Order: sequence, then structure tokens, then C-alpha cells
Amino acid sequence: MKRRAFLSVILAAAAVPAFAQSRPMKIGVIGSGRIGSTIGGLWVKAGHEVMFSDRDQEQVKRAIDGLGPRARAGSTHEAATFGDVVLIAVPYAALPAIRDEVGLRLRGKVVIDPNNPVPNRDGEMAVAAKEKGAGVSTAALLPGVRVVRSFNSWGYATMAREANRPAPRMALPVAADDAEALKVGMQLVSDAGFDPVNAGSLAASKAFDLGSSVSGRILTAAEMRQALNLKP
Repeated sequence: MKRRAFLSVILAAAAVPAFAQSRPMKIGVIGSGRIGSTIGGLWVKAGHEVMFSDRDQEQVKRAIDGLGPRARAGSTHEAATFGDVVLIAVPYAALPAIRDEVGLRLRGKVVIDPNNPVPNRDGEMAVAAKEKGAGVSTAALLPGVRVVRSFNSWGYATMAREANRPAPRMALPVAADDAEALKVGMQLVSDAGFDPVNAGSLAASKAFDLGSSVSGRILTAAEMRQALNLKP
């Protein structure tokens, strides 16, 4: 019996990759397209429990395919309720609809925001959001939510390719107005296989919005800090 119990412990430990650095979290994903499925999949591989949701159920099936028992499918309501942390990865113009549908369930939760306002796609609201800064605009659209801005200026293919590469890892900036939310965001960027760089407040996150000087560039943490004029 002792030998079997010992083997069970070893097998359970082996089920979580060595690069998972934080305690397993429950994460809801709203929007399981290319960005949502890529980031969510990286978190599953790091040992977190992730519930994927999307209006398109076929996208959800593709997102969880091959990820094992820590990945599951659910509705938007279920994902918002399930997650201690929630990743919302949708076209920017869809954020008001997400707020109306599950905003009350998201209040008080850490919400990871990789969403970019694109006027040609999202209309007039995107013009104002770009001017104001996407992170600040998302926080205004989702009142009561602890927004963390990250994962926003790099395509899914780049993130999938560069995640968990040998050191020095690719850097991703992280910004939030809530200190604890920032800490969670930094950890989840690390667990996804990148070096997190504390970029300060949501207002400061405008410096790494889509189309900024660092947008799409593959930089180390030191290079990212220099590019954003951050202290070492």
C-alpha cells in the first residue's frame, strides 16, 4: 500500500510541468479564438484549470482538444463564475455585451485584458478607446473589475512559438491599478512561459498598446524595460 501511495504522488507531480511556478488557479476564458485558446492552452500546460467558452462551440472544442482533464468547456456564464481569474479575449466592440451578460459575475475578479480597439473593425468606440488608452477604457467598460493589461500587442502565433523558450525568455509587459491583481497577472504571464515586466498603471499601459513602439517586437525583459523607459 505504501509503495502504491508513493507512486501515486510521483505520478500526480509528473502531471504538472516543471515550469508551473504558482499554485494551480481556476481560470475562465471568454472568447476561445486564436488568442484565447493560445493563452488558455499555455496555462493548462502550466497546471492551471481552465474553462473555455465562446459563442462558437466548435471553437471551444478545438481549444480543449488534446489538453487533457484540466481543460473543460462551458458557457460564458459558467466560465465567468468558474474562474478566480478570467481572460476576456474578444473583439473590442464586444466588451459592452460581455459586461451586460456577465458583468455582475466578474465584479471583484481579476480580468486579464488582451483586447485591442481597432476602428476599422470596432467602429467609433475604438477611436475614443485608442485615444484614451485601451487598458483605461476596458476598466471603464467593466466597472468593479480588477483589470490587468497584458498579452495585447503580440499575435497568437508569436506567443505560441516563443512561450517557454530557453532563457532569455520573451518579455511581456503587465499593467494594473490594483496591486494584488498586478501580482496575479505577473505570475500568469510567467506561467504562460514569458518574462513579465511591471509596466505600472493602466494609464501607463498605453505605452504598449497595439501600434506602439514595442508592439509586436520580441524583446527580453531588459530590452523591454529600456524600450518603455522603466527602471530596472
